[in-house]
Parts: sequence; structure tokens; C-alpha cells
Amino acid sequence: MKKIIDFYMDGFNNLPDWARSIWFIVLLKLFIFFFIFKIFFFQNKLKKDFATDSERADHVIEQITKP
Repeated sequence: MKKIIDFYMDGFNNLPDWARSIWFIVLLKLFIFFFIFKIFFFQNKLKKDFATDSERADHVIEQITKP
């Protein structure tokens, strides 16, 4: 396991500056997608509106089968 970690650490340490900037941008975008969007746009409405799992399941089935 140590050899694998050393392999990747060595690879990231030898990256040029532009590649580190690209990795920073990629990681920042992933953080925004998974954390910021989840907090503000994808709130757990079913958990807030329904108390039990069976109520949530009934609501979802009702919405899916609605004509």
C-alpha cells in the first residue's frame, strides 16, 4: 500500500504549475457540485414533509403513476 501512495505522491509532486492549477479547478468544481448545490438546491424534501418511510414511498409511487 505504501508503494501505491508513494507512486501517486511522486506523480503529483512532479506536476507542472499549470497542471496543479487544473487540478485545483477540478477539485473546486467537485466541491461546488457535491456540497454547495446539495445544501441549497437539493434539499431532502421527502424527509421534511413525511414522517415515515412508508409515507415517503406512497408519495413517490403516487407521483410516478400519476397520469
